[in-house]
Amino acid sequence: MLKDAPIGVFDSGVGGLTVVREIIRQLPSENVVYFGDTARLPYGSKSKDTIISYSKQIIHFLRTKNVKAIVIACNTASACALDAIAPNLDIPIIGVVRPGAIMAAKATVNGRIGILGTESTIGSGIYTTFLRDFKPEITVFGKACPLFVPLVEEGLLDDPVTDEIATRYLKTMKDAGVDTLILGCTHYPLIRSTIRKFMGEEVNLINPAYETAVSLREMLKTENIYREEGKPTYEFYVSDGAEKFSAFANSILPVKLREVRLVTLE
Repeated sequence: MLKDAPIGVFDSGVGGLTVVREIIRQLPSENVVYFGDTARLPYGSKSKDTIISYSKQIIHFLRTKNVKAIVIACNTASACALDAIAPNLDIPIIGVVRPGAIMAAKATVNGRIGILGTESTIGSGIYTTFLRDFKPEITVFGKACPLFVPLVEEGLLDDPVTDEIATRYLKTMKDAGVDTLILGCTHYPLIRSTIRKFMGEEVNLINPAYETAVSLREMLKTENIYREEGKPTYEFYVSDGAEKFSAFANSILPVKLREVRLVTLE
């Protein structure tokens, strides 16, 4: 049955595991196939054409696993590739940008929203577009944070170096007086406590991973392919560093990974 087919999820590395974590929590019967493009990260500094090319390769791989829907669990790929890819797919696909933007627009009180993301995500302006479509009077402040991804990939989640870099990046948001801050890269929720420490309790931190899982569930129900019961299966693939990925995944996921398989796409 199509309902029993897995959901395909991909990201440039370990960041997309924050989306998988939310899918496991909120869609507990769904089967998942995950691909982390760890050999070619980070995506944030690469061109739009390159990101589209990588995304097409990964989606082709996921289709070989007979997935029923795809989640682009990467803000950069969502910003740069989703619109180019979606029209040519015959299965539902969702990114992480729109769900996060809608929640931020609902959460803000003073209308001043900050976005932390990669260079490509911030440069695309896609969050600003979605935010102003939903609430035109919003003032948006974007900040590229290119060092956050390698810090997370190296496992430096609670480290003085990460604290120092966060302090430098976040000063812009603090000075702007934002009351809502979008963690516009799936790696960033993994250093949420560091960001919270600098920004303070009064600032809303929006995790698009949570909102994406909610939107995914609604999409699957609309398409009548939501799996409501049954024991799930999880498959994980990477393009490099399987052992390192496995160790990291087992530190943040609510399930134990039995195996991470290495796949070369090119």
